[in-house]
Amino acid sequence: MKNNILLYITLLTAFSFSAHCQQGKVAAADKKYDNYAYIDAIKTYEKVAQKGYKSADMFKKLGNSYYFNAELEQAAKWYGELFAMNTSDLEPEYYFRYAQSLRSIGQNEKANELLELFNKKAGNDSRGKLFLENENYLDAIKANSGRYTIEDAGINSIYSDYGTALYSNEIIFASARDTGSLGQRKHKWTNQYFTNLYASTLGENMTPSDPHKFDSNINSKFHESTPTFTNDGKTMYFTRNNFINGKKGKDTNQITLIKIYKATLENDKWTEITELPFNSDNYSTAHPTLSPDGRMLYFASDMPGTLGLSDLFKVQINNDGSYGIPENLGKTINTEGRETFPFVNDENEIYFASDGHPGLGGLDVFVSTINPNGSFSKVQNVGSDINSPKDDFAYLIDTKSRRGFFTSNRDGGMGYDDIYKFLELKKITCKQLLYGEITNIDTAELLPNTKITLLDNQFNSISTTVSDDKGAYSFAVECGKKYYVRAQKPEYTVKEVSITIADENGKTYLPIALENAVCKVTIGDDLGKCFNIKMIYFDLDKSNIRKEAALDLEKILDVLNQNPTMTLDIRSHTDSRASFKYNEALSDRRAKSTIKWLVKNGVNENRLSGKGYGETQLVNKCTDGVSCTEEEHQLNRRSEFIITAL
Repeated sequence: MKNNILLYITLLTAFSFSAHCQQGKVAAADKKYDNYAYIDAIKTYEKVAQKGYKSADMFKKLGNSYYFNAELEQAAKWYGELFAMNTSDLEPEYYFRYAQSLRSIGQNEKANELLELFNKKAGNDSRGKLFLENENYLDAIKANSGRYTIEDAGINSIYSDYGTALYSNEIIFASARDTGSLGQRKHKWTNQYFTNLYASTLGENMTPSDPHKFDSNINSKFHESTPTFTNDGKTMYFTRNNFINGKKGKDTNQITLIKIYKATLENDKWTEITELPFNSDNYSTAHPTLSPDGRMLYFASDMPGTLGLSDLFKVQINNDGSYGIPENLGKTINTEGRETFPFVNDENEIYFASDGHPGLGGLDVFVSTINPNGSFSKVQNVGSDINSPKDDFAYLIDTKSRRGFFTSNRDGGMGYDDIYKFLELKKITCKQLLYGEITNIDTAELLPNTKITLLDNQFNSISTTVSDDKGAYSFAVECGKKYYVRAQKPEYTVKEVSITIADENGKTYLPIALENAVCKVTIGDDLGKCFNIKMIYFDLDKSNIRKEAALDLEKILDVLNQNPTMTLDIRSHTDSRASFKYNEALSDRRAKSTIKWLVKNGVNENRLSGKGYGETQLVNKCTDGVSCTEEEHQLNRRSEFIITAL
């Protein structure tokens, strides 16, 4: 991307070096470089390099100047010169930047070699770990490709055009096309004019009309970009250089950074422009986007607490219009690289641009699902339709029409950054098959006709099947979720196994080996002992059946269903602690709750009887006043399922 709001510029360090005959020119270029005037710095550095001057520091700065302007082919050239000097003490970051630059020109094998070296040198850097954990990431990107039709949006100029937002029946975007008067200022980093917001009415199939300037109160003589709007259209948040009420703010290095501002619509004019309270002169905030309900603002920043060059954050918008404390989205989303341009849709998906997750080069667009608890599912690259070896970012989709826009500086565009429109033909999916075989644990004999039940992590039954003649079973399951699988077969002990499904396309193998039933019961025996059920667990001083208790009662229920003439007397016991009367009443309530659960699940109440015995039938010495261990008291807290008829 070739504009000044990717949020990583504030983290560049100031390098220094000395030279001989070219020292003065290089020093002048250094000053421009340190002030982010990369275009001017490039000119001087290249002139010096062409005269044969070699310096690791200069090649770093040349590479960086192109890298930060997203001209990755040129960045690869100068990083190549840097590495050709065989400098042994290069910072790990240069291995990563060189790899990203090489990937942009299709040199993936060499890029992978550099990423392996980067991982060794960087230690705990998540970008190296992500590469090693996803060595076949190109296969995953390929699997997610072919899902879009893409075309030029029809609103691009020879200048930089990027970042769209939907507003009423328009799209709003940033453009550097406003050359203005003879005195119109250019930004020294990109040699582009400062960007203003433009609007374009959307026609059929979200086709934009000719653009016009958005609003004179919003557009200033500095950069404006990336707006987002509340559902009622009366409030907007947008990015601007640190400039308000005619005053320009600067950080401690006298650099004007960028901030998020808020504006209110009154009489068809945007007024009351204010900066958000978590802004600062000393770090950048940018690229805001609202959650569908308008209660959460997501944005990019390099504020304290940032993991990399720029991270994604979120902040709560309170009912009174105040804001909570910004919260970093965490390591699932953020890396030590650049994460920026978030977009959240009404399907609980967050799209964002990153050069830290495995991609095709430069910034790629990624997606993750926002889980109900606020965590994020595994990040996925959206594929090679949207992504290219260059910078791709600012993705936006309308979930009803499946149409949207994104920005790229890929080859074949009109200007520096260009806006493209797309139609998503099919959604990105993560498919998993849970499968396995049921066997005898002692003989390894395959067990056909075994009942297999799939339950969710709350023990709710989802699906039931029967193993085939080879003992095999399978279920279609969702990626990243935890399940329980229960296997039941006459004359075998019921077995239940938990499994967490991988968060990627594929298959999960779960074989289950069953034990022969080891006990033969008759009238007067405790059926619970067959399943090692010592007691049915209840919450303290309560008689409601807990989920753990329901698992054991499922085993009793299965035996009753297989033996329709069997009857049970259910007996609940306590230890001697608490009063005699209290223990008797509590145990009786628990026995009745157990009976009620079995009846609710299909057992005729005439087959069940039960009573609570409190502390009247202790199995050891632990009566009132006798000192006993917790384990000894536990022996008295028991549930019995006494067979009274077969």
